[in-house]
Amino acid sequence: MIFPIVYNLVIIILRTCFTTIALSYLPVWLTLDYLSDLMYVVDMIITVHTGYLDQGILIKDLSQLKKRYLHSRRFLRDLASLLPTDFLYFVFGIQTPLVRINRLLRIPRLNEALDRMETRTSYPNTFRISKLMIYIFVLIHWNACLYFALSSYIGFGSDRWVYPNITNPEFASMRRQYFYCFWFSAQIFTTVGDTPLPKREEEYLFMIADLLIAVLVFASIVGNVGSVITSLRDRDNVFFPNHELVKAYLRSHHISKELRQRIDNWYQHLHINKKIMRENEILQQLPVHLRTEIAVSVHLSTLSKVTIFQSCEKSLLEELVLKLTPQVFSPGEYVCRKGDVGHEMYIIKEGKLAVVADDGVTEFAVLSEGNFFGEISILNIKGNKSGNRRTANIRSIGYSDLFSLSKEDLTDVLSEFPAAKCHLEEKGRQILTKMGMLEESGGREEGEAEEVEMRIERLENNLEILQTKLARLMVELESSNHKMQVRVELLEREVAALEAPLPEDWGEEGEGGRAQGRVEGVGEEVDWEREEAEGEEEGSDAKLKKQGQGEDGNDVAKEGDGESTKSTKEDVERVVEGDKSGLKDPDDQQKKKEDDGEKNREKGDDRPGKGDGAEIEPEDEKEESSGESESQEGREKADEDSGKRATGQKDEGQKK
Repeated sequence: MIFPIVYNLVIIILRTCFTTIALSYLPVWLTLDYLSDLMYVVDMIITVHTGYLDQGILIKDLSQLKKRYLHSRRFLRDLASLLPTDFLYFVFGIQTPLVRINRLLRIPRLNEALDRMETRTSYPNTFRISKLMIYIFVLIHWNACLYFALSSYIGFGSDRWVYPNITNPEFASMRRQYFYCFWFSAQIFTTVGDTPLPKREEEYLFMIADLLIAVLVFASIVGNVGSVITSLRDRDNVFFPNHELVKAYLRSHHISKELRQRIDNWYQHLHINKKIMRENEILQQLPVHLRTEIAVSVHLSTLSKVTIFQSCEKSLLEELVLKLTPQVFSPGEYVCRKGDVGHEMYIIKEGKLAVVADDGVTEFAVLSEGNFFGEISILNIKGNKSGNRRTANIRSIGYSDLFSLSKEDLTDVLSEFPAAKCHLEEKGRQILTKMGMLEESGGREEGEAEEVEMRIERLENNLEILQTKLARLMVELESSNHKMQVRVELLEREVAALEAPLPEDWGEEGEGGRAQGRVEGVGEEVDWEREEAEGEEEGSDAKLKKQGQGEDGNDVAKEGDGESTKSTKEDVERVVEGDKSGLKDPDDQQKKKEDDGEKNREKGDDRPGKGDGAEIEPEDEKEESSGESESQEGREKADEDSGKRATGQKDEGQKK
């Protein structure tokens, strides 16, 4: 679509303003016009069959594509650009190609095409500059055509500002007319000056409009060129370290000239040979799977040359290639020295390195592209006599490009591949055995370490099981406590219901039969229990008063409460049993009462039951006197009740 849109954008205004050019090549223009119209139609057909993304899924169904395109604004714009306005030639004449101005409605399609090309090209900055120049050319072209049309309207040669008189053979040719107008328009837009001064109002208005457009054009040129230069500089800063900052640092710290020269040579080598040191930063914006594919295509062949990695699974190698870091060493620079602790291994990508003696002169071997070293020091193999230290001096002969793999990165990757870890350690032990650098006790120590690890793991599992059982027991204990509290509360409510006072006339209404006698006997026992409960309440009030006087009083009160509760419960049971025995056999009931009285007298307590006030031992004299008076009154009242009860039961037995 670039060709038909640019054609209409350039030729329509040219044929409208330069009538001589329009009439001289009319068959050519008409052919190109209808060819561009045909391409417009083909573009609409292709657009109908172009899929679109819906929630990340490419839609290819033709019915949905048609529905989407036909209901869009783009279809209306495309349809308007193909309206048959050429029939207006019969009204205005064939020399008025301005009737095809509706073809310019496809300009958004041109912008879309240029944007797609910019993302696909390998030289986006060059493409941006070219696109900017095309826009400026089209703008100057339109301005040149309008300048020629304005000159024709005012009159050719009427003043110095308009186009010279075309009757002059020098300015009569079509090429001279177009080139002169284009040059005049370019002078205005580039603000070069040296243009004739306008004389008429139309000329002034035209110049004002051109100067305003020229300001925008100049600003756009400067801005685009500046952005291109900035992007180029940013690209260099990403690809290579910032040399200017390093230079300023070296100057401020008065570094020796020799060392500065070495650093300058290193930077120069990077720039000349395009050595990229920041691969991970450059590819950071890409998704992980794309970064992995790029790293595999670039570094996998190099990593596969390492002996210990040759039989490893591909997924492990794909993880490792992301960890490789490029490094460049200058001539004569030591990569590692004998005795240094090894923190990384190296793979030679390009260049040569020498294995030298401690004197730095004697060379034992030369390592070239594809060789590697330092792989044993990053595996942490048990029994290694060197203790993960370097066993040789490695020095770069010239400029050498190496890939380094750190111990930390390898450990992180191998933590996800335990089988590969065991395989690599076994290979490392084999290499150390061949070199005579593996201690015999190393395998034993490793076995012991594994056994200790297994024991620790077993203990951890047992500890987890015990913790689970403890948690279950705690839950059961809490449930049991809750159930016990519920039962205690229920019993307390039942005891309170049994201790509730009954009406006094309940046992006095009937005296003529067996049922009335039975009820009367039970009523007397309930009255006795009520009086006993009142005595206990008085004793509990005394205890509450004593609790505010000290800790000793609190202990005594608590003991009294417990015994009072116990006696109350025994009295209630006794009442129930008495009720049952009264209903069955009054003689047995009387005999049981007398036995209970004898037991109480043997214990030193003449009361029928125990009460709080009778058992509390007061601390001071006042409390002791009040307790004795209360207990004496309780005994007298209990004796009277016992006598009444015994007399009533004897009369009842005689009646029966």
